[in-house]
Amino acid sequence: MSTPLTRILASRIWPVFGLTPILVLAAQAQPNACNSTGALKSATIALPAHPFAVRETQDGCWVFVSLLSNPAGKNAGLAVLKREASGALALDHVFPLTSRPAGMALTHDGKLLIAAALDKLLFFDVQKLIAGSGDPIAGSFRDGPQESSIYVNVSPDDKLLFASEERSQSITVIDLDRARRNGFNASAVLGTIPTGQKPIALTFSFDGKWLYTTSQVARPEWNWPKACKKEGEDAKSGQPKMVNPEGAVVVVDVERARSAPKESVAARIPAGCSPVRLALSPKGDRLYVTARNSNAVLAFDAAQLLSDGEHARLGMTPVGEAPVSLVVVEDGRRVVVGNSNRFGHSHSEQSLTVLDTAKMEAGGGSGAEVNEIPAGAFPREMIVSADGKALLWTNFGSDSLQVLSEAQLAKALSGQR
Repeated sequence: MSTPLTRILASRIWPVFGLTPILVLAAQAQPNACNSTGALKSATIALPAHPFAVRETQDGCWVFVSLLSNPAGKNAGLAVLKREASGALALDHVFPLTSRPAGMALTHDGKLLIAAALDKLLFFDVQKLIAGSGDPIAGSFRDGPQESSIYVNVSPDDKLLFASEERSQSITVIDLDRARRNGFNASAVLGTIPTGQKPIALTFSFDGKWLYTTSQVARPEWNWPKACKKEGEDAKSGQPKMVNPEGAVVVVDVERARSAPKESVAARIPAGCSPVRLALSPKGDRLYVTARNSNAVLAFDAAQLLSDGEHARLGMTPVGEAPVSLVVVEDGRRVVVGNSNRFGHSHSEQSLTVLDTAKMEAGGGSGAEVNEIPAGAFPREMIVSADGKALLWTNFGSDSLQVLSEAQLAKALSGQR
């Protein structure tokens, strides 16, 4: 009989972290020297620059972290960490880059790591990246002028690549098959999907039919009312002025995006102030969004996003300051959220909030908080390990990767401190 932790599922921002349930990926991962003897140990691993995203190979042996830069704008690159047989995770090497990598995705065949690097998209040969010798860059191209690519994800069939473009209020659609055949150049771009301002999250439904993204602010032509203060303004200092409309969850028809990207948006639903990250429940019936400027996490009925958008929102739960990262764990019973305090004391230690999903949907989220987990400064991206037992996240302001072991995670999810 499986324990709750062996059944942990997480909707990752890596397919988000959600192309198939994590349990399936864990079952497919074959035991080997790196994961057959010891579970991942709790640790805080120092990195040479500000880390953004974290991704793990399906066998759990290697972890990749994108290094955006340090305060001086130096040391951008990819950190490659190896899991030892003891369960310790250690920095193996860093591949330096002149571009600044942010969001990342692994193809499902395990051969490519793709990074959104603001001014371009970068494609890495995974085996060469692991080996640490030679040039692992398989190719790169700019997907448009002044796009500011911040996030990427790959469709479940590895046929399409999507890139969130913060400046152009759009998502670029790329024929990944064609890109691989033609040596990775911009001829593989199929077009762009219109979104609101600053789209980020790229999360697929488990059947691959829908792509969910977040836009931090609605477009003016949507005529949504102003309901959000300027981000970073302290609401406690007085009655804040509402200067922007809510942001949105945008639902994209993936098949339509192949042939007519500009016409592929199926729904737009208000999602609080500055929605940034998005995760699905293991069944795909619930969708959770961090609303950074609302200091809250929103829960939605995934089916109603398309059928009855006005009633799709199930609850809005207050958390810490400026929440960003999140994952769904324990068979959908818990959500773990990273409180970044990005506009306050972003260089001081922060926390992760553990939420009870049933209570998030009842009474507007009252009493949903289960626990707090200590974190470094600005916890930015979070994943569940490939075996479904540990939690890993980047501390952007602390220049570190943090690991919470199975035992400590179990305590946190149960409410023990």
